[in-house]
Amino acid sequence: MNHVEIRNHRLTNQRIVDTDFKTPSEVVSWMGAMQAQEYAMAKWAIGLRAKGLTDSCVEKAFNDGEILRTHFLRPTWHFVSPSDIRWMLELTAPRVQQINSFMYRKMNYDYAFLNKTNDILAKALEGNQYLTRPELQETLKQNKILAEGVGLSCIMMYAELERVICSGPRKGKQFSYALLDERVPETKSLTREESLRELSNRYFTSRGPATVKDFATWSGLTVKDAKAGANSLPDEFIRKIIDNQEFIFLKEEKIFKRNQPAFLMPDYDEYGMGYKDRSAIIPTGTKPELEKAVNSGNYHLFIVDGVISGTWKRTVKGENVFVETAPFFNLNKTQEQALEKAEERFIKFASS
Repeated sequence: MNHVEIRNHRLTNQRIVDTDFKTPSEVVSWMGAMQAQEYAMAKWAIGLRAKGLTDSCVEKAFNDGEILRTHFLRPTWHFVSPSDIRWMLELTAPRVQQINSFMYRKMNYDYAFLNKTNDILAKALEGNQYLTRPELQETLKQNKILAEGVGLSCIMMYAELERVICSGPRKGKQFSYALLDERVPETKSLTREESLRELSNRYFTSRGPATVKDFATWSGLTVKDAKAGANSLPDEFIRKIIDNQEFIFLKEEKIFKRNQPAFLMPDYDEYGMGYKDRSAIIPTGTKPELEKAVNSGNYHLFIVDGVISGTWKRTVKGENVFVETAPFFNLNKTQEQALEKAEERFIKFASS
């Protein structure tokens, strides 16, 4: 298996090509979790993996609580399904809390203080009182707790990781918070072993071929836990040694082997951020400074034939959306036509 085959499998398994998904919840459930700190781009990441979705469709699903947005896996925002949020938090939050503990100490926040702020936030949100961060900041102030910037972020993330709060519907353009217990009906609990197996299954099914190191980086788990999860997968998962690394994936009956369609990749998209090693999507001969930008994940990039082929820019003028692209190298006619279709698809998504 070479880089072309790896890309073909990933594009198929991530449902960037040949998708049957029609709703945001189907996409998010399939992917397990999707990085979502850039909200507009994260909505496009969902639209990219479904048929006929528009920005307003994803927005409605978010406001209705069909998909949620919170911190887990790593110290950043992710989309997650309501049915998965509790067990994923229980499995991955301890590692995130361990990472965050440095900032808690820096802000002089001990756990007694953070548990107190949890109680204040919970009381303010009780009864489906969806409140924005500034509104909750004011509530804390009324309780003689002055917090802003990093300190406020620590308080809010701690409450998310402790399964007290999660995303509520947007209030205008602002995000709100909700009580997790009110936003999400009680779900079946999993043992730690069951959670590890389920997260491993979800990851390697939707993102394979990938390595244990890829999984550990994406999940935020230790390599030991990631390996234990991977070893618990059923026999239908295939394991292949490529360049002295074991790649794991689920056999897909219909892997696209022809040139792949182009697409405008969202910032922090799982096609890049889902892996520690992103060499498969970096074109040969790439300059070191570009490779650094690519690996940062937060670069407007477009994909042609599975590899990063240039940058793109969105411009909004009134009710119209425009896209400008800048290829890194000359595209042939077929590639240019594929890129034009990719631009049209994004514009249709963003304009509706």
